[in-house]
Amino acid sequence: MVRVETLEGVAVDRWGMTIPFFGQTPVESKELVTELPALGYTDAWSAEVGGADGFVPLALAAEWAPSLRLGTAIVPVYTRGPALLAMSAATLADLAPGRFVLGIGASSPVIVGNWNAGEFDKPYARVRDTLRFLRAALAGEKVTESYETFAVKGFRLEKAPATPPKIVLAALRPGMLRLAAREADGAITNWLSPGDVRKVRGELGPETELIARLFVVVTEDAAKAREIGRRLLAAYLTVPVYAAFHEWLGRGELLRPMQEAWAAGDRKAALKAIPDEVVDDLVVHGDAATCRARVREYLAAGLDAPVLAPLPGGDLPLADTVRALAPGT
Repeated sequence: MVRVETLEGVAVDRWGMTIPFFGQTPVESKELVTELPALGYTDAWSAEVGGADGFVPLALAAEWAPSLRLGTAIVPVYTRGPALLAMSAATLADLAPGRFVLGIGASSPVIVGNWNAGEFDKPYARVRDTLRFLRAALAGEKVTESYETFAVKGFRLEKAPATPPKIVLAALRPGMLRLAAREADGAITNWLSPGDVRKVRGELGPETELIARLFVVVTEDAAKAREIGRRLLAAYLTVPVYAAFHEWLGRGELLRPMQEAWAAGDRKAALKAIPDEVVDDLVVHGDAATCRARVREYLAAGLDAPVLAPLPGGDLPLADTVRALAPGT
């Protein structure tokens, strides 16, 4: 298990937070980001879907909270050219030497194709090729290479980072998990239960860091938490890569009615078709103490770095939720 030393020299588990916070701009998140280390958080990880980009919030956090490890979870390999991705990563690595982790992944056909006019083709190969290019580029090498999915001719960073960032891969199934174990520094996953962590860890192996975003609703009203969770689960688990992930995890039959209703255009029926047990497996909910205990179940099962994502609609204001979920609370 990956552990981190505090300023007091005490080894603790990693305990991360997603930034910027739901419903806030990066600047609006400043005060709470600054507070994270004192609360016991060790990491801050961004996401990149349809809101803030993956790099700017981390650049700000590098100044606001200089002790946090910072990571992208994830930036897609299709939506920036290879050289631009290397430049962005090098910039963050210089802003946060030794504290920046570059998380990359294939993303989804909607984000890549529908929103960014890209071609979502050969995702495994594209992630592998981008990883190999970034390893060379971020080490300061001049890269001229024809990979399976793209070619680069004569690129070298003007200034390679003194400490190249670690690179971790978004990985949901055995092929990508094994690639992460062989060639990357870790794997990122999400939408899984503590029991699922053991299956993922079985493919990844014991030595490779495993990071996961955990969606959290702090409320004692289970019905409300499940309603919030169902809306998000329906949006994610109808995406082919996540559907395949949960087929592999053994939830194929449980999720089939939801997926069929969604494909038929009946969104209400799709939401109703998600069983309570699936929501309870995949969304952390309850009072703050119950949520913290659930996160520790993930750690006990083999997760190295939980990255909490508090969802709106719980019983507490956002800032109070972040404070209540802190590991030392």
